[in-house]
Amino acid sequence: MAARKRSFLPVPVLGYSPEKGLEFGVVALYSYYGDKKNPHPRTRNSSASVLSTFTTNSQFKIDLRFENWTRDNLWHIRTNFRYHDFPLYFFGIGDTTHYDNRTLVGNRRYKVSAEAERRVSRHFYAGMSLLFQHDKYDAEDPKGVYPSMNLIDKSGGYYTFIGATGIFDNRDNQNYTTKGSFVRLNVSWAPDFFSSRALWRLEGRASHFIPLSKKSTLGLNGYAVSTQGDVPFYMMGEMGNDNIMRGYYTGRYRDKNYVAAQAEYRYFLDPGIRIKFWFIDTHPTFALAGFAGAGSVFSNRNIDVNLKPNYGAGIRWFYDKSARLTVRLDYGIGEQRAGEKRQGGFYLSIAEAF
Repeated sequence: MAARKRSFLPVPVLGYSPEKGLEFGVVALYSYYGDKKNPHPRTRNSSASVLSTFTTNSQFKIDLRFENWTRDNLWHIRTNFRYHDFPLYFFGIGDTTHYDNRTLVGNRRYKVSAEAERRVSRHFYAGMSLLFQHDKYDAEDPKGVYPSMNLIDKSGGYYTFIGATGIFDNRDNQNYTTKGSFVRLNVSWAPDFFSSRALWRLEGRASHFIPLSKKSTLGLNGYAVSTQGDVPFYMMGEMGNDNIMRGYYTGRYRDKNYVAAQAEYRYFLDPGIRIKFWFIDTHPTFALAGFAGAGSVFSNRNIDVNLKPNYGAGIRWFYDKSARLTVRLDYGIGEQRAGEKRQGGFYLSIAEAF
C-alpha cells in the first residue's frame, strides 16, 4: 500500500469570453487524512478545495468544498459554500433550444449545502442532506428568449431542501477507481415555509468499474434527477458539465427531468522516466481516457426521451499517487443541430469525472 501523505496542488485559471472579459484566478485542492492520531489502513483521504476567479468585467465567484472521512470511513461528511456574481446564457427550456435564441442573463447566487452519512453496514451508508440556495436574475441582453418567456421566479427566489440519502459503496478508491460500485439515492423536500414555493426532488447516481487488465478499467456511470412542483428554470436538471455529458454548455438543455449515462475506458500509463531538476525530483505517471455517453431532458407531459450523444478523450496526471488524485484534461463533443456548429469544449479539472 502506498504511503499516506498530505498534498496540496494549486492550478491557475485563465480564460477569455466576450461576456466576461479576461477571467483569472485559482483552483486548489488540499488532501489529508482525518485519523492522523489513530490511523486506520482503510481510511480514505479527506480534502478541501477552493475555486475563485475574477473578471475584468467586475464579476466574481468563490466555491469552497470540504469532504471528510473519519477513521475507518465510519462517517462521510461533505459541505459546500458558494457565491458567484456571474453571467450565464439562458437558451430556454426543453431539448430543442436554439443557439441563436440565447440571452445573456446576470446571476447572483448564494449556496450552502451539507451532507452527513454514517456507515450502517460494511458497504452501506445512510444520512441526511441540507441545501439552501438563493438566486437573483436579470437580463443583461434584450435579445433572445428570456425577456419574453413567462418563467416561474423569473427574477430569482430561495429554496431550502431537506433530504435523506442512502449509499452503497464498495469502491477500492474513491478518486481513481479500478473496481467496485457506487450507488447513491437522495430524496429531498423544499417546504414552502422555508422556500419561495414547495418542491420535491429525487436524485440518483450510480457507477460500476470493471478491471480489464492490470492497467485498464472500464467505468460505467449513470445519473438521473427529477424536480417536481412549480419548478423555476434554475432548479431544473441541466445537461452538461465537466463530469457527465461533457461537450455541452451547462444548461443548454434543461427541464424538470434529466437522465444521462456514460462509459469511460481508462488506461494507466507509466512512462518509466524520472524528472530531476533543481528542487524537482519526480516519477510522473499518467492515464489516458476515452468516453462516450448519451442524455436527455424532458417534461412530465412529454416523456419521449430524445437522447443526445457525447464522446471525447482526455489525459490524467497523478500528482498524488498515494491518494490517486489526478489533474484531468478532457475534450468533449456533443450534437450538431441544424444550422449550428457542433457543440464541444475543453475541461481542466482536479479529480476524476466519476
